[in-house]
Amino acid sequence: MEIQVRGDDLKITETLEEYAQKKLARLDKYLPNIQDVRVDFSRQHTRRGDNILSAQITIRHQRGAILRAEETSAGDAEAALNLAIEKIHRQIERFKSKRSRKGRPRFSASVEELSAAETAPNVDVLEEEEVDPIIRHKEVYVTAMNEDEAIEQMELLGHTFFIFFNDQTQTVNVVYKRRTSGYGVLIPKTE
Repeated sequence: MEIQVRGDDLKITETLEEYAQKKLARLDKYLPNIQDVRVDFSRQHTRRGDNILSAQITIRHQRGAILRAEETSAGDAEAALNLAIEKIHRQIERFKSKRSRKGRPRFSASVEELSAAETAPNVDVLEEEEVDPIIRHKEVYVTAMNEDEAIEQMELLGHTFFIFFNDQTQTVNVVYKRRTSGYGVLIPKTE
C-alpha cells in the first residue's frame, strides 16, 4: 500500500508526514488490498483571520472502489487528520458490508477479505464546525463502468452524484440521486 501526503497552501513538516504515515498505515488491517492512500492537507483563510486546516483522505481499492473523507479543524492539521480517519473508518465499514448488485462483485469485498479484516474502531459522531463556503477547482478522474456500477460507487462515496465514463455508450455521464426516489443519468449532448 502506497501512502502519499501532500499539502496545498500548507508546508508539510516531517513530524506531520510521519504522523500521517503512521496513522494511515493502520488502514490496511481494516480493509485489505488497498492500492494506495492519499491525504491532502489544505489551509483555508477565513474573513475572521483564523486559518482552518482540512485533511482529505482518498483510498483507492484494488477492486476499483474509491473511498474519500474530508474533515476540518481550526488551526490543527493532526486534529483534522484524526477526524477524517474516524470518518473513513465508517466508510470502510459501509464498504465491507456492501453486497454485490445483480451479481456484479466489482466493488464488494470478497469473503477472504472480510474475514482477514478487523472491525474499524467505534467512533462517536462529532458536531461539525461552521465553515464559510469556499470555491475550488478539482480534477476528477473518470473510470469506465456501467450505470449500475456508477450508482454503487456514488453510494460508497456518500455523494448525491457521480461522474463516470459509460463503457456502453463511450461517453462521459453523470449519475445522480433524485430527490423523490430513484436515480437519474445526465448524458451530454452538443448542439
